Amino acid sequence: MISITSKLALVAAGVGLALASVSYTPAASAQVAVGVNVGIGVAPPPPRYEAVPPPRRGWIWAPGYWAWNPGWHRHVWVAGHWERARPGYRWYPGVWVQGRDGWRWRDGYWGR
Repeated sequence: MISITSKLALVAAGVGLALASVSYTPAASAQVAVGVNVGIGVAPPPPRYEAVPPPRRGWIWAPGYWAWNPGWHRHVWVAGHWERARPGYRWYPGVWVQGRDGWRWRDGYWGR
């Protein structure tokens, strides 16, 4: 027969495991694939209209873009976001480029 202390320990362990499984979220589940190293045969949709927020001192607005999600086999919209300004540099947004092997994504970058 199992003692009450053992039963309480089993119940506590079960509750702990249940709570851990509910609160655990792998980092990859919240991410969207952006980099496309190989060409894809599906052109990105036209850009969505996004209202550009009012300017913020020390920040620039990086517009939204369509990212390829290989798990869903389709493009998904990534909303625009603020980038901290870099004095002496200009932000070049990411762009889709069509080539012989399909469409490729080139990430946005800071350039002079």
